[in-house]
Amino acid sequence: MLSLFILIPFFILILINLFFSKAVKKLTFWIAAVLFLFQALIVIFKPIEFWSGKLPSIEKLFPFSLYIDNLALVMLLSIGIIAFISLIVGQNTINDGTKRFNFINVLVLANIGMNGIVLVKDIFSLYVFLEITAVSSFILISLNRDMEALEGAFKYLILSSVATVMMLTSIALLVMYVGDTSYETIGTFFKNQQFIPFFILVAVSAFVGGLFIKGGLFPFHGWLPDAYSSAPSSVSVFLAGIVTKITGIYTLMRLIISVFGFSPTLQNLLLIVGALSILFGAFSALGQKDFKRMLAYSSISQMGYIIISLGTGTPLGIAGAVFHFFNHAIFKSQLFINSAALEEQTGTRNMDELGGLQSKMPVTSATSLIAFLSTAGIPPLAGFWSKLIIIIALWNSNHKIYALIAILAGVITLAYFLSMNHRVFFGILLEKLENIKEAKPGILFPAVLLTIITILVGLFFPFILNTFILPVQSILG
Repeated sequence: MLSLFILIPFFILILINLFFSKAVKKLTFWIAAVLFLFQALIVIFKPIEFWSGKLPSIEKLFPFSLYIDNLALVMLLSIGIIAFISLIVGQNTINDGTKRFNFINVLVLANIGMNGIVLVKDIFSLYVFLEITAVSSFILISLNRDMEALEGAFKYLILSSVATVMMLTSIALLVMYVGDTSYETIGTFFKNQQFIPFFILVAVSAFVGGLFIKGGLFPFHGWLPDAYSSAPSSVSVFLAGIVTKITGIYTLMRLIISVFGFSPTLQNLLLIVGALSILFGAFSALGQKDFKRMLAYSSISQMGYIIISLGTGTPLGIAGAVFHFFNHAIFKSQLFINSAALEEQTGTRNMDELGGLQSKMPVTSATSLIAFLSTAGIPPLAGFWSKLIIIIALWNSNHKIYALIAILAGVITLAYFLSMNHRVFFGILLEKLENIKEAKPGILFPAVLLTIITILVGLFFPFILNTFILPVQSILG
């Protein structure tokens, strides 16, 4: 049954290209929209037991061994929502029909890659799907083929290649010592070792280092601001909303929880890298003039929260990490949509060239404000609850210094977002902006949809916590 998450988008990809015609080209958007929306809805409404069903005739054609748990369900839901949102933004911001068709094709391919990352249970299959997603991301970043896009894509390619070499080296060392690539066998190997051999330490360090690069964490973040800011608007939404988090952050979560385990050394590494990412991203965002670059540095800071929560190694810390993963996917995608709306209407992302747009773009202004407040952790919005869980998890696990860092960075986050709102939406309307109009409905719709999710998740926090977030703790066994 789980193989359908990979096979259905795969066959759709073949069909829309094999029977390519003007009619199919026009239908591609709707086919992809149904695909992504269906994924999000079926994950919500079907219990985890439903996915244990077998489809022997199909599974003979698909040799990958797949597995699902509550953590994977949250990831599949996030992928479905953000892919659907990115698709709508692309439909309304990419004017060239051929380029739009190519964008949707690669979006579906990336969907296959990310679903595979979430569902596989051996490290070599994981590597294969990581590379499918990486190649898709490179193509998407360079979609515009201008100098800025190619530079961003090139930086992503170089650092992604470094991560690939590190992960392949790690896999080779693990196979040499353990003799297998499955999570279960390698995990059992780690549990039975009193002293970890040197080459195994090298293997773990290499894999974790490669995932730090994929996740854009400090000091491995060099590719992220350029890739996010140079990519087309819809691609920025997709990258910031889900791709970076699935390839880097989720994979790190899965391997540490299911394979490597929470050793004190690894926990300290996660706490230090998480704290540095939180502070570096927040302070760097303060100094940005470009709207997208500010959001990119803010993403580094917010992903630091996820990593620092994971570093506690406690069930509550993991629940907080997963909850903030989902919230960040929602509110950061929303902010990149707002950035797209501003760029589409004003022709610039430079915040020094904007001002007083609240009266001209009231929906964009309102949705931006709600997303910013959620990012900064203001109650009762969704971001408040996930940050509260993270801080409690840090405090209860006796990591009080890191809890204070998380609180301090929340104040810095509020400061740079208030500064941004003042520069872009409030104050005196600049003369050259007097004729600016609100963004078109096709861009406003996904922003409003994500705003509603942010508000509802915050208001119905007890239900969300008990239904989706706390069950994630069961993956610790």
